[in-house]
Amino acid sequence: MPRALLSVSDKTGLTGFARGLQRLGFELYATGNTLSAILEAAIDAHPITDLTGFPEMMDGRVKTLHPGVHAGILARRDRPAHMEALAGLGLKRIDLVCCNLYPFVETVSRPSVSFEEAVEQIDIGGPAMIRAAAKNHDAVVVVVRPERYTELLAELQGGGPDLAMRRRLAAEAYAHTAAYDSWIAAYLRAAGDSGFPPELSLAGQLVEALKYGENDHQRAAFYRFGPDPGGLGGAKQLQGKEAGFNNLQDADAAFKLVSDYERPAAAIIKHMNPCGLAVAEDIATAYRMAYECDKVSAFGGVVAVNRPLDRSTAELIVQIVTHVVIAPAVLEEANEVLARRKGMVVLAAQAPRRGLFDYDVRTVAGGFLVQDWDRAAFDRSSCIVVTKRQPTDPEWEQLGLAWIAVKHVKSNAIVLFNESAAVGVGAGQMSRVEAAQIAIYRAGDRAKGSVMASDAFFPFPDGLQVGIDAGVTAAIQPGGSVKDDEVIAAADAAGIAMVLTGRRHFRH
Repeated sequence: MPRALLSVSDKTGLTGFARGLQRLGFELYATGNTLSAILEAAIDAHPITDLTGFPEMMDGRVKTLHPGVHAGILARRDRPAHMEALAGLGLKRIDLVCCNLYPFVETVSRPSVSFEEAVEQIDIGGPAMIRAAAKNHDAVVVVVRPERYTELLAELQGGGPDLAMRRRLAAEAYAHTAAYDSWIAAYLRAAGDSGFPPELSLAGQLVEALKYGENDHQRAAFYRFGPDPGGLGGAKQLQGKEAGFNNLQDADAAFKLVSDYERPAAAIIKHMNPCGLAVAEDIATAYRMAYECDKVSAFGGVVAVNRPLDRSTAELIVQIVTHVVIAPAVLEEANEVLARRKGMVVLAAQAPRRGLFDYDVRTVAGGFLVQDWDRAAFDRSSCIVVTKRQPTDPEWEQLGLAWIAVKHVKSNAIVLFNESAAVGVGAGQMSRVEAAQIAIYRAGDRAKGSVMASDAFFPFPDGLQVGIDAGVTAAIQPGGSVKDDEVIAAADAAGIAMVLTGRRHFRH
């Protein structure tokens, strides 16, 4: 008679799976609360103590760490000495292990969880059983995910599972324990804040497989960091077609941008860069102003707002083709308006939480780069005015808005702001003067009276001069060029104000 050992924290589908195993002739063994759930469903099962001969000890900390469990899992069926050792010691073979782990991630994701509570959710026996069964997967079936129960029962009914499925289940098992350990390591590391560790693993939970990646010949999937990380990882899709890889990247860029503003803000993103951005007293006005920044590029873009989406804003958005809309919430009055564009993806997302994997991560061939997020905000008190003319109060306001915006534009980046709107954006250029020229071209007549923000220093006066010639009245940049004196002299000669922040905002 085959034997199955069940020990699960997630009891979804447990009783149905246990009943299915029983019908297939399995003798069932289970631990603690798993056993109680099975017995309450009127399914025969034995306690784990029938395998170990020892009671569960130390508040359940020790119950499966015993040769009566692990010998039965690890014994090689093709080695007579292993089987003789089992028989000689009166131990039983275990043919299937169904186990998933204590809810550590869910526990530490809750507010005000004590360190002691977190530690008690570190599973020891579960990972040991899972890893043992996965190692011996030729002989022992291991299942860690409830969504596999139905498929596995069907395979068992047909005489399987075959080796390919056994290995797939074993791979899932090791991924399950690896992700679990990654969360524990991240939690303990965060408590000490010891910088970047000598080994770093990231744990993601699959949200969905995507239709394709950046191009239709690339496979893609979306993972989130934990059960409720906020941001795109916690977003809820309210309508529309399946969101794609590029949609999600643009939505993330748009949402991060508007989230940096305290006042109502709207952004329109194309290819990870803003083609429209504005702040106003309400989001409908902000969206209208953002759209006016670049009406051509706005077509087919991604829209983000930092306030609940209302009917008046929705009425404006649906007037042109928009692929994705993302907001903290969508009011019921806006839903019926957005539904006119049935294919448009509508997402509701809260601000990203500072989780345990709070890194900006980028892959490179053969590895990945990790850095802190660029969360630097505009701080007027830390700025230095280096020109003869001080910025006026209205210019200071526009400089602050522009400095926030330029952080979200691909380098080299130049942003022009006028009357609380980004009237010109020059993004991702190899030379800063060309970025300035593009921003001025986009702005047209609106460049006159605008302020200019540069994500890094002007290496020569030429980039600033492009703005001066177009009518820019103030500029903000980090400073630090060997040509700073020449750049300042150009600003003074034109009678404009210039502010140095001492901090750059490269975004490659």
